[in-house]
Amino acid sequence: MKKAIVVALVSVLVLGAALGTGIYFLLQPTQARQPQTTLGRFATAAQFLAAFRNGQKSQYRFAEDGMTTKSLAANPAPAGQATATPEHSTTNNQVAGVDEADIVKNDGKYIYTISGHSLFIVAAYPAEQARVVSRTDFAQDDSISEMFIDNGKMVVMGTPGPSSNPGPYTDVNSPPASFIKIFDVSDPGKPRLLRTVDYQGSYETSRMLDGDVHVVLTTYPSYALGGIKDLKSTDVIPKVRDTWEGQGAASYQPAAGYRDIEVVDPGNFSSFLSVVSLSLADGSTSLNRRVIAGYSDNVFASRASLYVASAQYPYYGDWAPIERDTEKTAVYKFDFNGPSTKFAGAAEVPGTTLNQFSMDEAGGFFRIATTLGEVSREGSNATNNVYVLSPDMKMAGRLEGLARGEKIYSVRFMGARAYLVTFKKVDPLFVIDLSNPTEPRVLGELKTPGFSDYLHPYDETHVIGVGKNAVDAAPEEGGNFAWYQGLKLAIFDVSDVANPRQMHEVDIGDRGTDSLALNDHKAFLFDREKNLLVLPVLLAELTAEQKASPDHKANDYGSYTYQGAYVYNVSLEGGFTLKGRVTHVDNPGELGRDYGYSYYGADDSVMRSLYIGSNLYTVSGAKIKVNRLSDLGEVATVKLQ
Repeated sequence: MKKAIVVALVSVLVLGAALGTGIYFLLQPTQARQPQTTLGRFATAAQFLAAFRNGQKSQYRFAEDGMTTKSLAANPAPAGQATATPEHSTTNNQVAGVDEADIVKNDGKYIYTISGHSLFIVAAYPAEQARVVSRTDFAQDDSISEMFIDNGKMVVMGTPGPSSNPGPYTDVNSPPASFIKIFDVSDPGKPRLLRTVDYQGSYETSRMLDGDVHVVLTTYPSYALGGIKDLKSTDVIPKVRDTWEGQGAASYQPAAGYRDIEVVDPGNFSSFLSVVSLSLADGSTSLNRRVIAGYSDNVFASRASLYVASAQYPYYGDWAPIERDTEKTAVYKFDFNGPSTKFAGAAEVPGTTLNQFSMDEAGGFFRIATTLGEVSREGSNATNNVYVLSPDMKMAGRLEGLARGEKIYSVRFMGARAYLVTFKKVDPLFVIDLSNPTEPRVLGELKTPGFSDYLHPYDETHVIGVGKNAVDAAPEEGGNFAWYQGLKLAIFDVSDVANPRQMHEVDIGDRGTDSLALNDHKAFLFDREKNLLVLPVLLAELTAEQKASPDHKANDYGSYTYQGAYVYNVSLEGGFTLKGRVTHVDNPGELGRDYGYSYYGADDSVMRSLYIGSNLYTVSGAKIKVNRLSDLGEVATVKLQ
């Protein structure tokens, strides 16, 4: 698992660098557009190909075969015949009722988890009898990304390797494919593959509502295609195949005809944004594809609509420096319509988004927070902004110019309010009133050292922040900035909106301490009724001698000394009380010093936590540990092998 994840991360970093360079310098100027309720279409194949070639000139961007299932339990109890489902946690979704795919799912009886190239189903309740009941092995060059569980069905998204996906994608000039696999897991001991959808494009994210799955993909056709004289539209359009149980592999077909592809700029595009939707209902054969000449950046979904944000950067030619304060973000709105989507509008706002939490919808109004410009040690004129768009994607209200010289580190929309954190030296927490969509306004502001990367509601008037502490850089180090330190957990009281305050804080470790929860909210477990907060931590610590040394500086990194789940009792009265820690690392010496330990790559790194009944379950690629919530005493360990 470690090797596969490290290779995947390297690939992502290389691709990200190439995309970043291409986007930064070579995109065409973005013209401000009026909100759109319909997108354009290509009248002819020649127009389609001309627009594709124009886009490539302006933007250079760098099957079931092999899958086996093993039943590992003599008589696993089918889901419908087990004892009553106990109380259990679910994925930490941004919006209630809108499920997000993850690497671990549970239904209160079984845990479904990805480890390397395999899917494991673990009988989790009762905890004392926890065991692996089935293991489904994918090909060694397949990459499994995320999954959903719904009413006896499991949906798995990932990237097939050449050995399991021969076809048009074996061509070096073809962009990679993604798969969507649907399994029947009504008998957890014998998962049965029902359907495989292969789509030419990179998996971005997905959402599930009421058994309908919507998958967002981006396709970057090869740059080499632009130079082919006899290029056909079908050579450029992403391809799809839909294979059902008991059938031979289906043939690849264009996902849409050129007349069906929607486009913002009919004269220029170089990539495709696709939304693939299907139903998990028994007997459903639907497969709806919406293909747009564009790309995906960040995605938000409400119960009613899917919003896709795409950053638009300016182009100045000849590798000249560009003015970053001309960045814009295009937003596409799609209304959910069962196992399909309907384009509902598009708009453009200044600046770029941080992540999915930069967006929200309430009362039909779409809210989005952006940073305009870049921040550096030498200074910046960057500003932060909140825009409100009406249901038809027209500008309804705006709040601009927040925290000049800083950038957004986290955002959380909660009903009629938004909480926005920016950072350069201190952590301004802005409380923003959105009760009147046409007049968003700042209600209050709190400045504390450090910053929060993730904000989570405690209740209507209190917010939990997870981030890093920070200390100001020394004058001789130059620049107006701060060095981040260890992890910081905080509870903010915003009941007096004009005077928000930090009620409680706990610091974890020294510089180098990290947590998946900082950039992956699904690694964060919180239950207010249980006073429970759990997050994975990679602990870095400086020795007492290092801290006492006259050579000690604020940018000194600690050595890795621990990795595992930190379990807290949390309340408004008592703040954070460390209840204990759970690690999967058998040999702490393997953590090494400095950068000798890959937090994201190690099999025994705790990645997720959940609870079922009175027990806490922590999950890594190597094992699942069960500990009592009451005292964290160990109940069972299930090895994933």
